[in-house]
Amino acid sequence: MFDKKLLQKVLAASMSKGGDFADIFIENKKAIGIRCEAGKIERIHSGMELGAGIRVLSGENTAFAYTNDVSENGLLAAAKTVSSAVQGKQRDINIDLRTIKPVVAFDFPEPPGEVSTARKVSLVEDADKSARSIGDEAVKQVIVGYGDATIKVNMANSNGEYIEDERMRTRLLVQVVASDNDVIQTGYDAVGGLSGFELFKIYDPHELAVSVARRAVSMLSAKPAPAGKMPVVMSGEAGGTMVHEACGHGLEADLIQKELSVYAGKKGQKVASDLVSVIDDATMSKKYGSYAVDDEGILAEPVTLIKNGVLEDYLYDRLSAKKDNRKSNGHGRRESYQHKPIPRMGNTYIAQGKTDPEKIIRETKSGLLIKKMGGGQVNTTTGDFVFDVAEGYLIQNGDVGPMVRGATLTGNGPQVLQIIDMVGSDLGFSIGTCGKDGQGVPVSDAQPTIHIPEIVVGGTSHDADGSEQIKQIRRL
Repeated sequence: MFDKKLLQKVLAASMSKGGDFADIFIENKKAIGIRCEAGKIERIHSGMELGAGIRVLSGENTAFAYTNDVSENGLLAAAKTVSSAVQGKQRDINIDLRTIKPVVAFDFPEPPGEVSTARKVSLVEDADKSARSIGDEAVKQVIVGYGDATIKVNMANSNGEYIEDERMRTRLLVQVVASDNDVIQTGYDAVGGLSGFELFKIYDPHELAVSVARRAVSMLSAKPAPAGKMPVVMSGEAGGTMVHEACGHGLEADLIQKELSVYAGKKGQKVASDLVSVIDDATMSKKYGSYAVDDEGILAEPVTLIKNGVLEDYLYDRLSAKKDNRKSNGHGRRESYQHKPIPRMGNTYIAQGKTDPEKIIRETKSGLLIKKMGGGQVNTTTGDFVFDVAEGYLIQNGDVGPMVRGATLTGNGPQVLQIIDMVGSDLGFSIGTCGKDGQGVPVSDAQPTIHIPEIVVGGTSHDADGSEQIKQIRRL
């Protein structure tokens, strides 16, 4: 616990020349990353980071400063910097901090900090061997990345609220490159969660590595994907890339207020099929985008964004909530103490339906089945998107047919949500590091198996998919 009297003094100094609200975010982070390439451990890097970010809100303006000096002098110097950016009269502020306790509690049976580096290296090496164990000469490259972080945060604000939180995140990713003459294909997958080393009791690293390798090799002999408009079944296994990119970002309140979202001004209106409900729930256990309290000290809660096709809410931080004269719903997130909070997703998903996923495939006479999504782009202002398909199959007479490669999906997010006519009873998650305004935060997204009656399927850009995957590996 940081000395409350010191924090009260720093907050008072930051508001000494005016301002409507001030807060301080102190972060103590310990992390390790391990990378294996070409059958050997290429890099192990670990470190600790300690620092504080101090912010003052004045009207719609934000003054923000950060420092890695968390001594009294260091914090007061940062407070003086932000206070000098506020135009107002000199005043004395008295703040009495009271402790707020998170309602949601997460458990970490095997804290990563208590697991030896040797054991982590062994897990990475075993995953590398597993990917190569399929015994196919087409496997040319295997990259395995492991990362974990233990973060302790202290937050206090001028409303008199003080809160502490501890977050542990662990993840593992595998990328396999296979080639046959002039054909090159890549397989990629990752698992992670707000979890310690117990993550690998939920996800088997061996199974993950083997499935990625087999997918890369199988894609070498896959047929070129057909082009044109056709029905598409997106399996729950595909994860929630579609809902995250084509819908989730457009529901973040800052983009709404800047009118940079297709969903601006549509609260209470029909924006999706009656079968579609979209939820962001940061309180879910063991998910990568989970947290008990956001990075502004707001307690996390499930937020229903779209209910039975009707737009109900947006994702808010304190500043965007203030502009709309309401309370934040706990989605102010930041990459680190060096960044100011902005509205961000946590765990975003399309809610489960009642239809058997196998029935959805059977009732699709022809089309494309997607089991894994790749990278993509979306224009939040219009909702237009282009996504690569990492693993796809033709559907022929209601059966799963041959694998195809080189497929992309092109469409408009709101329009796709409007025409979904079957929603499965399953739910599949994927993880990632979501980028926005130069910040990256851990997120999860999910969807059940869904049926889209018609969408444009076209060619793909292998470079876009591959570069995105490499970027994710480097973030470890």
